[in-house]
Amino acid sequence: MAFLGKRNSLPIVRQAPPGFYLDGGTHGEILLPGRYLPGGGKPGAKVEVFVYRDSEDRLVATTETPLAMVGEFASLRVVSQTPSIGAFLDWGLEKDLLLPRREYAGGIHTGKLTLVYVMLDERSDRIIASARLDRHLNLTPPGYSEGQEVKLIIESETPLGYRAIINGAHTGLLYRAESGSPLSIGQAIDGFIRTMRSDGKIDLGLDPAGHRRIAPLSEKILAALKSAGGHLPYHDASPPEAIREGLGMSKKAFKQAIGSLYRERHIVISPDGIALPSPKGH
Repeated sequence: MAFLGKRNSLPIVRQAPPGFYLDGGTHGEILLPGRYLPGGGKPGAKVEVFVYRDSEDRLVATTETPLAMVGEFASLRVVSQTPSIGAFLDWGLEKDLLLPRREYAGGIHTGKLTLVYVMLDERSDRIIASARLDRHLNLTPPGYSEGQEVKLIIESETPLGYRAIINGAHTGLLYRAESGSPLSIGQAIDGFIRTMRSDGKIDLGLDPAGHRRIAPLSEKILAALKSAGGHLPYHDASPPEAIREGLGMSKKAFKQAIGSLYRERHIVISPDGIALPSPKGH
């Protein structure tokens, strides 16, 4: 059985002038053009191929591997656009991938990269792209654990940092302080689950030891707050020397720790420093 938009191991049925016909199961025979198997092949021998439809809507096979397969997110370059049809993307195969006009709202520019989801269109049984990413995320509660290594694709930039797709399924937030340097939309990077929040959202990090390092610093800051009566005069604009003298940590570590404490609602941040939250009812 051949799966459209995926890698398949298919047996050769016969050879003909155009190339080799492979057994596609219920799809019938699928042509693998001869140029993809220059060494030849015998009937019964299996070939690793990717199956898709050509410009005449016929199923064809190739030994080339596209930049993304069905069910995957990828950053692909826009080759051309036709207003009434959509945009065409370079996905590493001879035939460009169609991004139908209905599958994006705007922001598509020829020559630029755009982040899309590769899918099988139920209407036409063709492989297409979609820039409406939220439709293709997994809505079931994730089962990640804190500190788990994951694959990330940067999906968008937010006031707090970057929204990233996790393992091609869910989304999380990579705070700007965690990223270190600017990231690009569509950039694929390795990351780690920093915090599984009680509201269902996920905080991400790029440092595997970050959670273990920040936890004791957070406890140190909380202890200092309690000793100082609930308020400390340190904030983002404080000189590094003042933070190190008062708390015994670098400014970068301080910012990461208070970011974690703020997200967990253990502190409040104001222009004149940080403080413990007021007790409920006061």
